[in-house]
Amino acid sequence: MVLGVFLGLLLTCLLLLSLWRQNSQRRNLPPGPTPLPIIGNILQIDLKDISKSLRNFSKVYGSVFTLYLGRKPAVVLHGYEAVKEALINHGEEFAGRGAIPVFDKLKKNCGLVFSSGRTWKEMRRFSLMTLRNFGMGKRSIEDRVQEEARCLVDELRKTNGMPCDPTFILGCAPCNVICSIVFQNRFDYKDQEFLTFIDILNENVAILSSPWIQEKHNPKTEFTCENLIFTASDLFAAGTETTSTTLRYSLLLLLKYPEVTAKVQEEIDHVIGRHRSPCMQDRNHMPYTDAVLHEIQRYIDLLPTSLPHAVTCDTKFRDYLIPKGTTVIASLSSVLYDDKEFPNPERFDPNHFLDESGKFKKSDYFSPFSIGKRICVGEGLARAELFLFLTTILQNFNLKSPVDLKDLDTTPVANGFVSVPPKFQICFIPI
Repeated sequence: MVLGVFLGLLLTCLLLLSLWRQNSQRRNLPPGPTPLPIIGNILQIDLKDISKSLRNFSKVYGSVFTLYLGRKPAVVLHGYEAVKEALINHGEEFAGRGAIPVFDKLKKNCGLVFSSGRTWKEMRRFSLMTLRNFGMGKRSIEDRVQEEARCLVDELRKTNGMPCDPTFILGCAPCNVICSIVFQNRFDYKDQEFLTFIDILNENVAILSSPWIQEKHNPKTEFTCENLIFTASDLFAAGTETTSTTLRYSLLLLLKYPEVTAKVQEEIDHVIGRHRSPCMQDRNHMPYTDAVLHEIQRYIDLLPTSLPHAVTCDTKFRDYLIPKGTTVIASLSSVLYDDKEFPNPERFDPNHFLDESGKFKKSDYFSPFSIGKRICVGEGLARAELFLFLTTILQNFNLKSPVDLKDLDTTPVANGFVSVPPKFQICFIPI
């Protein structure tokens, strides 16, 4: 009896302490829903549709608000103005990486994607320099993508027009581009070593053997063996998975909207023809195709909340004070689905990126690669791959769905940070 009373009092004291700490934290932070002790606002968030939950919160608390994911606060940026103001106007202060426990434990602030501070700056600078040295933004990279696009077409021909799940093949193609850059060699899609490599893509990838030998006795260097391995791993994972998923979603949407596909193929016939491979210069003369590629990336909303940021110092933002280390969530969905910039944003419509005369129309709201200092380092490569892979496929194949188009579901499947397309089958009919 006495023990029960004591435990009850202890639990009550702990709950009161938790509430007091949360209330003291919340004083200078943006407003938000009242968190529960220990679990915060988790029960108020639809984990299957986080973007919808954030949109509903923004209607009540404005474009900058606070959620508690457990006991720790996270400041949410909702809408173009808030995201731009934080990530561009205050880019340095918002350039940290928010806590992701599973990766924090595994990567220990190593690599490029999940690191912060000096490590992130050094690894980003090194990655950009290395990719440029390997041909990023130059003709040599385009040649590699074109070569892989031809190999992809050869592999698709082997399906003989029969229904197939394109997931595996579309995963091999962008991975092979990275392999050709880093290893100076591509692999056959049935090469066992390559298949094993894809299976362990998210594990440690040791690809560099010498850069740290100048550095191993320097205790302050960021160029440790472990850091370089994780950086290489990040480049492979980010450069393969996101592009592969976008390609897969692209084919699903092109299946669903054959009238869009027909217009793209008409533009391919007019600008490129059937007797040469597409090149990046063609994109400047293909406004409709360019608009379709932009609309695909806008519509699929691949990374709805991007990866979490964190403020690198105590930061005054608007009328609030955000303590150093606080997690910041930028809702990219709220930018890509802004109904003022993109009328009827829930509808797949390439006209979102075309002006009245049919010319391509740029938009500052186009942010699938995020914006600011933590924008994806591989954006240029990803854009080249999407254009060259898809135009080469449509130059050589008509797309056919084995099921009625009205039964073809394009609703994304939430999978952690990434929205992926539902499984589907497709027939590649040679032209």
